[in-house]
Parts: sequence; C-alpha cells; structure tokens
Amino acid sequence: MDAKGQEILESIQVAKKFNLWMYETISPFLGSKVFEVGSGIGNISEIFFSHNDGKIMLSDLNPEYCDVLLQKFGTNDKCLGVESIDLIDPDFPIKYQKYFNHFDAVFALNVVEHIADDKLAIKNAKLLLKNTGRLIVLVPSYDFLYNKVDFELGHYKRYNRESLSEIFRLNNLQIIHSQYFNFAGIPSWFINGKILKNDGISVSKMKLFNEMVPIFRIADAIIDNRIGLSTIVIGQKSE
Repeated sequence: MDAKGQEILESIQVAKKFNLWMYETISPFLGSKVFEVGSGIGNISEIFFSHNDGKIMLSDLNPEYCDVLLQKFGTNDKCLGVESIDLIDPDFPIKYQKYFNHFDAVFALNVVEHIADDKLAIKNAKLLLKNTGRLIVLVPSYDFLYNKVDFELGHYKRYNRESLSEIFRLNNLQIIHSQYFNFAGIPSWFINGKILKNDGISVSKMKLFNEMVPIFRIADAIIDNRIGLSTIVIGQKSE
C-alpha cells in the first residue's frame, strides 16, 4: 500500500463508534481464544481487550504494524502474542503449523479484499481453527461501488453474500451466518468515489460519519441487513 492508502487508513482511525459497531456485530461469534488476521495498528484489537474476557492473537502482514501492536498490547494479559502472517505464503502449512487447530474463532475484517488469491487465504485461515471453530470475514460489497478509494487501498475486488459464501463452501466451511452491514454508507461511498471521483476519505468526513453511527445502526435494523456497504460471512469448521 502506498502513502495515499496509508493516509486513508489513518482517516478511518477516528471512527471509534463505527469500529465499535463493527466489533459488536461479530462479537457473538467469538470464543475465548481468538486470532485476528490483519490487526493493523489495533483499532479493533483495542476494543476486544476492553470488551472481551477471552484471549487474542494479533497479526499483520506489515512488520511495522506488528511492532506497533507489540508496543500497544504486548504486555496485556489477554494478548497471546503478535505474528507477522501471510495467508497466501507458499510455506504457510510449515511456517504457521504451531497455530493450527488452535482457535475458537479467526476473524479478518477488511482484509481478504487485499489478497489476490482469496480462496487460498480462506483455506489457510481455516487451518487455524479448532473443530467447530468459526471463521469471520468482513469485506466491501458490490462490484459497482469499486472506485479510486478501493484502488488506493489495494482492494482487488468487492463482494456480495453469495460470492463470499461460495468461497467458504469451496473450503468446506458451513455457513452459520451471513449479512450485509452499513447500509447508510453506500450513498456516501458512491458519491465520494464515483461521482466526485475522490481518491481518499478526509478526516472531517470520517468524523461526521462516526457521529451518525447511532442513526446508521437503526437503518440497518429497519432493513434487516439486506443491503450494506460491507458483507459479513461466518463459517464453521467441521471435519
């Protein structure tokens, strides 16, 4: 990811209420021993530590982010460690074998869209799960919304419930839950990227969006998560 992509991620950091909403959406599916793929600088990790009694392993492909995670959470009793992990590493079955069949849940929020071989990424993430463990994936929705912001963030594509669920099924993961998330974000994403052709998200826009999260939660409840800027699929491992 280049400097522009980094700038976008830094803008998203200010959305504390939004990050909490995202965490609370997946939290019913987390167990007591969890692996987070793509922890970044710990926006969701921080919420886990303050809202969950379980333990978590943090990870990121970027070693600089791993250093940040160690500094922020390395001494926390709930932190199982920090690992620089690549879900499509050709040597994944050897390098990361010590983590196989180890976790109640693995979650990857806004990660899989950055990976060219998403099928292999899901396959390898499954290896980390205990039997009956749950894989939780959140990705951006709908190809027609792909714009310059997606490009700057390094997104290969956007998904929908069926296309993401199909990758789970190909890897013999039983779908136990799927939904869309953040319906109200669709118009702003479309206008910002498709009409105005912006290639970033300003901090001021993210702050405004963040303050409106309580309204956006209501909107999702009214439409029963049938449409949304993000897609969530949760699959369960069974041998």
